[in-house]
Amino acid sequence: MKVVILCGGKGTRLREETEFRPKPMLPIGNRPILWHIMKYYASFGHKDFILCLGYKGEMIKDYFRNYLWHTCDVSLSLGRGSKTEFHDRHNEEDWTITLANTGEDSMTAFRLKLVQRYIPKGETFLFTYGDGLSNIDIRAAIQAHRLAQKTCTMSAVHPAGRFGALNIEADGSIHTFVEKPQIELKFINGGYMVCEYKVFNYLTDDPAIMFEREPIAKIVADGQLHSYRHEGFWQPMDTYQEMQYLNRLWAEGKAAWKVW
Repeated sequence: MKVVILCGGKGTRLREETEFRPKPMLPIGNRPILWHIMKYYASFGHKDFILCLGYKGEMIKDYFRNYLWHTCDVSLSLGRGSKTEFHDRHNEEDWTITLANTGEDSMTAFRLKLVQRYIPKGETFLFTYGDGLSNIDIRAAIQAHRLAQKTCTMSAVHPAGRFGALNIEADGSIHTFVEKPQIELKFINGGYMVCEYKVFNYLTDDPAIMFEREPIAKIVADGQLHSYRHEGFWQPMDTYQEMQYLNRLWAEGKAAWKVW
């Protein structure tokens, strides 16, 4: 299946970082978070990507256009018979990436509408955001979608806590501390959606429409929205603290999304 990833937002809540680069290019370890998302999908066999570019999209184009330069050691001969040798092959040689300009100020529904031409008519596709990581079972989500026979299946996740939780005894002592606990009862949209081609029937040519508002409301009204509940790891990168948290998980070998 093709994987559509929204990469065009301005990431205003991470302005200290996104002033200079788009949020999907913010690093976790030595690779952009976008790469981590793509690697995760690729581990399930989905390696045909459509990236909806917007704000500073040229940086994402440059990254993939010069992928070998960014990921390999290089030997250069600087004489007239110049020669470049890249050392160490990478594991992304079977990826296909469509880099689509979808406007700097477009909202999510219009970005998706603009890449309709890259998805064969009638084909089911995967759809997510370029700033969140999870260990959701993609195969199980697709299976749930097929069984439900709805237009869109949205992953339902527990929102990640933004602060550590303390269990305080009556005398003021603390016996447990849980960093970034998850809210147990509440579910939110975690991205990692599975969509039928007919989802485009709910989209218009208005660049100000967000997919999560009018289109989803209409899909719900038609009884065509399904959910796949994910009880495992899910973490967005909306703040600098969350960026640090994801980098710490990666550095400590605790990245739940690293399944490759």
